[in-house]
Amino acid sequence: MKEHPDHHDAELLLRLYELRRDEKLRLARDWFIREFHAESMEDFSKRYPFGSQDNTYYRMTVTYWEMAASIVNRGLINEELFFESNSEFFAVWTKIQRLLPSAREAQKNPYSYHNLEELAKKYEKWMSARAPEAIVAFRERIKTFAAKK
Repeated sequence: MKEHPDHHDAELLLRLYELRRDEKLRLARDWFIREFHAESMEDFSKRYPFGSQDNTYYRMTVTYWEMAASIVNRGLINEELFFESNSEFFAVWTKIQRLLPSAREAQKNPYSYHNLEELAKKYEKWMSARAPEAIVAFRERIKTFAAKK
């Protein structure tokens, strides 16, 4: 990780933000946070079959954050700068992490969403050092929101 962010970090961070403003990606991200709830890959397949709008929204959201995570993980954006202005990726990770072991097995790809997983681990460590109770509170908000569905 670069020690100090520079204007290139800021430019790339702003570009990622611009992409997030795309109308279809906004719809997908909103759907994901509000509507996506799967208890297992079997549940996922039943609720969000391939070819459905919901499956498209899922893929758009998760792959966007996987891409962003790969950029941060490779040191192309200063990690702390990214963390200071982004937490949605951690919400996405929180909602999909229990599905990944079976998804990775089914796909025969142990690296599926690996970048998102690694960035989430780093974020959790970073946040815990600054606000030790924040991660637990964040997960509870996600869980509470899911329970309302």
